[in-house]
Amino acid sequence: MHNNPKFIISGGGTGGHIFPAIAIADALKRKLPQAEILFVGAKGRMEMEKVPSAGYQIIGLWISGLQRRITTQNILFPIKIVASLLKARSIIRSFKPDAVIGVGGYASGPTLRAAVAMGIPTIIQEQNSYPGITNKILASKVNKICVAYDGMDKYFPKSGIVITGNPVRRDIAMFSDKREEALSYFGLRKDSPVVLVIGGSLGARTINESILNSLNLFAGNGLQLIWQTGNSFAQKAEEAIRTYEVKGLRTHSFITRMDMAYAAADIIVSRAGAIAISELCLIGKPSILVPSPNVAEDHQTKNAMALVANNAAILIKDSDALNTLGATIISLVKNNAQKEQLSTNIRQLAYPDAADHIADEIIGCLKTKIKKIVK
Repeated sequence: MHNNPKFIISGGGTGGHIFPAIAIADALKRKLPQAEILFVGAKGRMEMEKVPSAGYQIIGLWISGLQRRITTQNILFPIKIVASLLKARSIIRSFKPDAVIGVGGYASGPTLRAAVAMGIPTIIQEQNSYPGITNKILASKVNKICVAYDGMDKYFPKSGIVITGNPVRRDIAMFSDKREEALSYFGLRKDSPVVLVIGGSLGARTINESILNSLNLFAGNGLQLIWQTGNSFAQKAEEAIRTYEVKGLRTHSFITRMDMAYAAADIIVSRAGAIAISELCLIGKPSILVPSPNVAEDHQTKNAMALVANNAAILIKDSDALNTLGATIISLVKNNAQKEQLSTNIRQLAYPDAADHIADEIIGCLKTKIKKIVK
């Protein structure tokens, strides 16, 4: 056991995996300032940029997912798996972590598999209401499985499950006193409602097309807009709103200051990824969810239904969004009672201390020496 405890956090691919991983790392550093933390991600993926900018070292594995059609990438997939397992074992031997945490994403599987085989304490942080196949396979071999939803014993051994909620970025948790600053940051007025549209860190085509078709409706009703499009839709969106820019319609390929975006918003339109849901619960603002249909076992709809069942959000099917999203936004903006009800109910589903809870579970998997350091 090290005097300075060492942790590997592995996973990534999208902001929904990366930002919780960083939140866990930050929580570990707050509790164990002397800790050393190394990230293991997938080469060429978003984490290779975002993790270093958060102040942590990262090593990339040559790994990717299977495509739905026959491609060169699929032919290479078995080779990548073997290469990634070997590289993960090499990283673990060199770094000598006291624990390894998997947060989902391509790199998480090989790294956790290697850690389990080498007898290193391992923790899964499962964000969704429906887990991926790798986590299902590894769940019986890891020390703890930190989850955000009830009923996960359908997929995991009940003895290893801890309900912690999903961690969110610390800056987002501190959004509440920033509204005036946020409106200024985005160049928006105080006297008109602000709609925040976030389709995920990579954008969402159906949401983007629905918002594009609704710009006249928004402008005609005096709405202001903060619209995160993703890179692929950015140019089309910028061209479309140029006519309306003086009326408070703003587009961004990626919003780096999500704390500001949440602070400025009166209503939020979002996909229903697990981390998006967790952030929305913490923010506590009226939300319209458009679950992505392109995910395993339709888990975004399951995520969204956990809120809808508590009258904590509005659900619009992806297939209905083009025809109904714009009108639903306008209707919600004008219905103060509904906004207040949704806001009250969604706040009750928040886990504000999830990152700290997960960090405590990680530390609890280690030997007594680490626990003494914490004290």
